[in-house]
Amino acid sequence: MSWEKIYEQRKCSAEEAVAKIQSGDRVLLSNAVGEPFPLVEAMVKNKGNYENITVSQMVTMGSGSYSWKENADVFTFEGWFISGSTRGCLKEGHGEFVPVYLHQVPTFIKNDMFHVDVMMVMVSPPDENGFVSTGLSCDYTVQGIESARTVLAEVNRQAPCVPGGTKIHVSQIDAFVETDRPLPELQIPRIGETEKKIGKYCASLVEDGSTLQIGIGAIPDAVLSELKDKKHLGIHSEMISDGVVDLFEAGVIDNTQKTLHKGKIVATFLMGTKKLYDFARNNPVMEMLPADYVNHPAIIAQNNQMVSINSCIQVDLFGQVASDMLGTHQFSGVGGQVDFVRGTAMALDGRGKSIIAMSSVVEKKDGTRISKIVPSLPEGTAVTTSRQDVDYVVTEYGIARLKGKTLLERGKALIAIAHPEFRTELEAALLLKIHKNEKK
Repeated sequence: MSWEKIYEQRKCSAEEAVAKIQSGDRVLLSNAVGEPFPLVEAMVKNKGNYENITVSQMVTMGSGSYSWKENADVFTFEGWFISGSTRGCLKEGHGEFVPVYLHQVPTFIKNDMFHVDVMMVMVSPPDENGFVSTGLSCDYTVQGIESARTVLAEVNRQAPCVPGGTKIHVSQIDAFVETDRPLPELQIPRIGETEKKIGKYCASLVEDGSTLQIGIGAIPDAVLSELKDKKHLGIHSEMISDGVVDLFEAGVIDNTQKTLHKGKIVATFLMGTKKLYDFARNNPVMEMLPADYVNHPAIIAQNNQMVSINSCIQVDLFGQVASDMLGTHQFSGVGGQVDFVRGTAMALDGRGKSIIAMSSVVEKKDGTRISKIVPSLPEGTAVTTSRQDVDYVVTEYGIARLKGKTLLERGKALIAIAHPEFRTELEAALLLKIHKNEKK
């Protein structure tokens, strides 16, 4: 049977597609921009026909309605990352969080540690050979398709086909729901003076010819904006956003000095604006690959002059980093931070640099400030990146290098880049911590 006939026979409405979900199923949604919103909403609307459905995902960009309290009688969200629309279910006690490094997720799916009955994805329209693309979300999505009993796809006319390991033949998909809707966009954040200062400090650590991993948000964008005078940069990153496009078009990023995938921008998912999605569409410079490759520390380590730049919520005076919890509250997830921190540290050329970049304080609605450099992490807070792994910490007040430093030296270096308002109390806390540590 031709692929055209297979496709035509399997076309249906979203309501017909989600009827293939069975009670007791574990449903996996593709990541971030690749989330198939119409299928998700049809599934929730159809909840009267299900019992005991578990839904998993990393970054959620939709409503997260399956995690709402009024749907908890049918759906349980078991997240591998927590987003704004799904945080409520953990607070309310009817959602679950699974700590996992992103590079492990495809392997866990393959080995059935993360069991998948139904995979719901968004794909591009089929090409002349009957292949669709999961281009915006390669990460764990391709393995989810290969492992699931049932695969339901939203075929969005506006979804780009992006080169790399993203192509899936229509014969691997059980239902096609055609749509033509704009892709969700993350608007470019405002870069203030604090972010500009952080960006300049981070950029000072980036040498010509470096390969970068960088995230999304005001600080990563500020870093990218300060790299305009660099030469021959490359990208090997969990994700990329619009700032990478700007540097590529300016000739700063040319990927010519990379040791892996020379000439290619390597990523595992995309989040940004239409500018990014249009840039990625059928662009031969793009190489979208699964997370068990892109994020694997042993692969990252093969990039010469690898520089990873990530952010966090808090750092304590000994260098422990909390990036996914606020006290006992699960705020986000580990994602790929530790993958890249460790992979960069393992860089075979010995020139890797991992950077944790953050503002020195967070300002509350009432105008009061809270230091992000703290004597100790709050009770119940999980450590995301250990003190053994942390290399550089950057704030708007400077750069602290922690590797190879004693506990006292680490504390002093961090206090020097803390907000001046908190340095005196941090100095007193450091002496107390060191004294207690010595007595033990």
